[in-house]
Amino acid sequence: MGGTVEGLGGVTQGVGGVTDHVHLLVGLNAVQRLSDIVRELKKASSRWVREEVGLSSFAWQEGYAAFTVGASARAGVRRYIARQQEHHRTKSFREEWIALLDKAGVPYDPRYLD
Repeated sequence: MGGTVEGLGGVTQGVGGVTDHVHLLVGLNAVQRLSDIVRELKKASSRWVREEVGLSSFAWQEGYAAFTVGASARAGVRRYIARQQEHHRTKSFREEWIALLDKAGVPYDPRYLD
């Protein structure tokens, strides 16, 4: 995924995840549209998983979430991404997702979280 980001002109600063989700910390140029980057990431990684891993039915969920991160928070976000396996021993993806939405002040309907 990092290679795809860089091939699209972005800068990969962190990539990590677990079986049901992935986190990326990337730097983008002002002219790059996030939706284009995510579309290309999903397309390239889906192809890789299907062809290289052999999971022919693999598909990403329809949506995604993106948050901006200030320069002073990047090191902490990189550590957080690198520790996903450890982090998810005690917190589910759903719990993590709700905490991220709450911290960012993003309103949500619980019916659409699963």
